[in-house]
Amino acid sequence: MSRLERRFAAIKAEGRGAFIPFITSFDPDPATFQRLLAGLPGAGADVIEIGVPFTDPAADGPSVQASGLRALKQGVSLKKTLAAVAEFRKSDNETPIVLMGYFNPIYIMGCETFAKAAAEAGVDGLITVDLPPEEEAELRDPIKAAGIDIVRLIAPTTLDDRLPYVLEHASGFFYYVSITGITGTASPTLDSIEAAVKRLKKHTDLPMAVGFGIRSPEMVGKVSQVADAAVVGSAIVERVTANLDDQGQAKPDLVEDVLGFVQQLAAGARNAN
Repeated sequence: MSRLERRFAAIKAEGRGAFIPFITSFDPDPATFQRLLAGLPGAGADVIEIGVPFTDPAADGPSVQASGLRALKQGVSLKKTLAAVAEFRKSDNETPIVLMGYFNPIYIMGCETFAKAAAEAGVDGLITVDLPPEEEAELRDPIKAAGIDIVRLIAPTTLDDRLPYVLEHASGFFYYVSITGITGTASPTLDSIEAAVKRLKKHTDLPMAVGFGIRSPEMVGKVSQVADAAVVGSAIVERVTANLDDQGQAKPDLVEDVLGFVQQLAAGARNAN
């Protein structure tokens, strides 16, 4: 079993939903990011999603875009992000890590080179936002050969007759984008999520993570009652932003404050049932 499979199986046995925080690689700076990453499991993260900044982030809302720009100014790259994951793995070999980003940096590195490097670093899953299944064979084959899960994005607008094709090579879990739009700009209703769970679970046994627009412990708890995992991104990134000084530098208590917020969010999943 992969790390993702083991983790979701263990959480299911506990009778609760998983909590997945998202942070942007190198935001607000490499050292602070590494401390945040190291602290997430202790704060209650069941799976960690790392955003890999890109100059043209089509799916990212204003908060995540801003964090990506900060990271790019800090010299972030795909290679450096993999190095950060490898550093994390020196002290944590259990918490699954999923990279979320765009195809261009992977293409520049080379799909086979990336797959090998990601596996060696300890990456467990990959979400490639702008790469549809029809165009992904160049990346899919080396990724699967490296033992990395392909995490599919499914939107409210994804039709039933397309779902089997989208899910064909999916593994680990799938990510339900609960709103039509970019991250952090709206919130889903619980009724819409419940309806999506009923519809999508007819097509796959994979765990279902729900993200985009989940911002509070209360919402995490509600989502955890109907889906397998809740993902929070923009609200965490905004917490990072709130802990920057006028020069954009991390304030002394940034890591403590952000991890405290993550702990509150994670408690929403653990206390939901």
